[in-house]
Amino acid sequence: MRQPRVWCGIAAVLAFAAVGCGSDGGGSASSGGAAGGAGATAGFPVQVTDCEGGRTTVESAPRAIVTSNAAALELLLRLGAGDRVVGTGFPPGKGTLPGELDAQAQKVPVLSRTVIPKEKLLGSGADLYIDTFASANRGGHGMGDKPTEKEFRAAGITHVYLKSTACAAAAKAPVTDLTAVTGDIEALGAVTGTSDRAAELVAEMNRKVAAVQKALGPTPEKDRPTYFFFDYDAGTKQPIAVCNRQVANAVITLAGARNVFAGCDDTFQQVGWEDVVSADPDWIQLAVRDRGSAAATEKAFDEARAWLEGNAATRGLKAVKEGKYLRIGSEATTIAGVRNADTVEKIASTLYPSKVKAGR
Repeated sequence: MRQPRVWCGIAAVLAFAAVGCGSDGGGSASSGGAAGGAGATAGFPVQVTDCEGGRTTVESAPRAIVTSNAAALELLLRLGAGDRVVGTGFPPGKGTLPGELDAQAQKVPVLSRTVIPKEKLLGSGADLYIDTFASANRGGHGMGDKPTEKEFRAAGITHVYLKSTACAAAAKAPVTDLTAVTGDIEALGAVTGTSDRAAELVAEMNRKVAAVQKALGPTPEKDRPTYFFFDYDAGTKQPIAVCNRQVANAVITLAGARNVFAGCDDTFQQVGWEDVVSADPDWIQLAVRDRGSAAATEKAFDEARAWLEGNAATRGLKAVKEGKYLRIGSEATTIAGVRNADTVEKIASTLYPSKVKAGR
């Protein structure tokens, strides 16, 4: 059941490289645990820590930022620092980010459709690189041929990580809350001088999650429905489970459900359909990636449902027979960010309609 080591890189690509696949490298900064820079006008330097507690100092507000993928880019856009982003890898597809964020994202230069080549990254003119991928330097699953920390320094680039993803697979315990995500938002606010906006985003996320928790009350574990995240776009030949180190596990848990693969100590893992059949989930999330339009995305949801109902191995599942599906996109569930709190609310309002109202 355990996937080969190479899977982590593949999983990251399948998830639009939204998730990290291991622990970060030593000596690199991470965007969690920032100290100082408590407000929008807070001074520099600002200190950040990496996955192992190592500290790196950001000497001044960045003027040119490169992001490794759409996850980091979306956070910067929400923080109001999008005008300083000079390039990204794994760009978001047109129409896949909500509202005005999409228009802003489409203006960002694309340095690579996948992992940014080392030479292009070092020559980008950036003074800050926000990295969502783990480093392979200490046994993690790296993505591509990364510059060394010495090369980053020589190019004048401060290298920081999103700890909620880059450090996820190496976490010492299952992820059951959004603390790492909100920590990333606060830390990015500190290093970009947008801490006031970061505080607003975090407060709203916390408000939504707290409201759900209050509405659900102390629901016993045995009374919580079981839940399968069906990653349709990752392929149907062999399903991909979201495990207990992935932010989706926290989203599912906070929404009052039980991830059927919560016993898997990883971010993603290849499993067999026999494992899904054995779990026989009460609910199934038809997780598809945003196609860029509501109609195209709905069509993808329809296709995912049709596959489950037409497949001999899955048509007998309880959730399939009872039509207990949730149509919630992959990105808002598996990409660490502001939308995780919205997904907690959406799942909870579906599973507990008499207790939780969406958009409350």
